[in-house]
Amino acid sequence: MKILIKNGRVIDPASNFDEICDLSLAAGRVLSLGPAPAGFVPNKVIDATGCIVAPGLVDLAVRLREPGHEHEGMLESEMAAAVAGGVTSLVCLPDTDPVLDEPGLVEMLKFRAEKLHQARVFPLGALTRNLQGEILTEMVELTEAGCVGFSQAEVPLANTQVLQRALQYASTYGYTVWLRPQDLHLGRGVAASGPLATRLGLSGVPVAAETIALHTIFELIKSTGTRVHLCRLSSAAGVELVRQAKDQGLPVTCDVSIHSLHLTDNDIGYFDSRMRLNPVLRQQRDRDALRDGLADGTIDALVSDHTPVDEDAKTLPFAEAEPGATGLELLLSLALKWGQESGVGLTRALAVLTSEPARVLGAALGTLQASAGQLVEGGIADVCVLDPQAAWTVSADTLRSQGKHTPFSGYELPGRVRCTIAAGQVAFEAWGR
Repeated sequence: MKILIKNGRVIDPASNFDEICDLSLAAGRVLSLGPAPAGFVPNKVIDATGCIVAPGLVDLAVRLREPGHEHEGMLESEMAAAVAGGVTSLVCLPDTDPVLDEPGLVEMLKFRAEKLHQARVFPLGALTRNLQGEILTEMVELTEAGCVGFSQAEVPLANTQVLQRALQYASTYGYTVWLRPQDLHLGRGVAASGPLATRLGLSGVPVAAETIALHTIFELIKSTGTRVHLCRLSSAAGVELVRQAKDQGLPVTCDVSIHSLHLTDNDIGYFDSRMRLNPVLRQQRDRDALRDGLADGTIDALVSDHTPVDEDAKTLPFAEAEPGATGLELLLSLALKWGQESGVGLTRALAVLTSEPARVLGAALGTLQASAGQLVEGGIADVCVLDPQAAWTVSADTLRSQGKHTPFSGYELPGRVRCTIAAGQVAFEAWGR
């Protein structure tokens, strides 16, 4: 299909390209930025006047809920939510049921996702069998099946020797290990340690749960040389440790969730279970440090941490409610909100959703898909057309995800996705709404 997107402000953070020009797409690739080539006759013309034309978003933390949790999210609904949010590439975590620890399960998930012709799915394989922290998975076979890295999801490893062996295995083949830094024993609470948790009588998670895990990971990286992506930092102390690790040249990248970037533990209010999240919401100083770390590049990417939760699991007492919230459709707007509030500008706000997460994925994307997160001639035609002046109010009715719970219900957010093109095909359109 040949598509001409005209009169839009094309922004490509990867190349610092920022001009009002046309964008021509053909055969799933970007044909040109600027005047269309001679003889180019589009099948579809999109007038993007007043809109921003950006690369399709890359989200590094998504739970699609299949297989095993279809009552909380079907693949069809969550993929529809992805393209409605401008996301054309997403990384899904391995904590499905059954766990993604066998090549056949990975191949089945990728096949089902590809049949929908929407966002591309890049699975993380389980680091250990059934995420039990005892036996390493066959990383080579899982990589051949399509995994882009290996993770324990939300299940910390209790045995440091197992983690060391996993990093040695991954280093041998150049794989990346994705870890959420949290000590198993200190991280069992439901709210951040502090005055609010004490007042509400909620079990606390100290900052040390994150920093102890980070120290362990960094020491193992020094001995193994393994690339590690740190998932969803939550504390000011954690940001500073990552900054120091990067200064030392350790092969480390990291991300932060939209929830930790905008909310604090005070938002829990009177036991609002929508704020029951992993990682827990911390104090304002932590949130401010996370925002600064994302602005200065210490934190590489912003993620939705999309985790649909059904009504029964969320409408429980705070400590018993299932952690998680829908986020795919909020990711872009919350990045724009952060960009406006922090003064970093539009290009940086888009970079943490496009070129930076694509850089984290790196070689795992493959030859053509290596151009994900950027608009480059000959690259994959993943495009998000957004109206930065349009605002929308978050509500259950506006979300396509099967999961309707989010801490941002009732918020008015900037920016609306008008069109999403995935691999040269129109996957979503919403003009004039």
